[in-house]
Amino acid sequence: MKVEIKKEQFDPWEELVDYKKNQLQNNPKIGASSIFLGMMRDFNDDENIESMELEYYPDMTEKYLTKIVSDAIKKCKIMDGLVIHRVGLLIPTDPIVLVATWSEHRENAFKATREIMESLKSEAPFWKKESTNKGFKWVKPKNQTEENLDGS
Repeated sequence: MKVEIKKEQFDPWEELVDYKKNQLQNNPKIGASSIFLGMMRDFNDDENIESMELEYYPDMTEKYLTKIVSDAIKKCKIMDGLVIHRVGLLIPTDPIVLVATWSEHRENAFKATREIMESLKSEAPFWKKESTNKGFKWVKPKNQTEENLDGS
């Protein structure tokens, strides 16, 4: 299992190849892998987004992500999991998050990847500040019902 938070850009495909080569070492029991790659887009809530800053608390966020992956390994019976998440200043098309899982069967890998991503998106302690042509706004996690916070 690997959880990493990066302040610099990363190549998700290179990360996957390195992880497979160095950690999985061609494990013959692995029959499936599932990969999710989230990238920054240039719109949100009908507004054009020029950039976004992702903030976090290092120890708290890393522990939370580790728990998410550990829980998925147990619950979904997967063999391994990888989460790489970007923080700092991002621009459209930058990779934000890579989630990958490996298991004996595809159903387990699909389910684990989805559960990791849903928990990460709605509960992980990251704070997003989007920059638009109207200024900036803090974005609330998707599980919260109030509207986004506007800044000036």
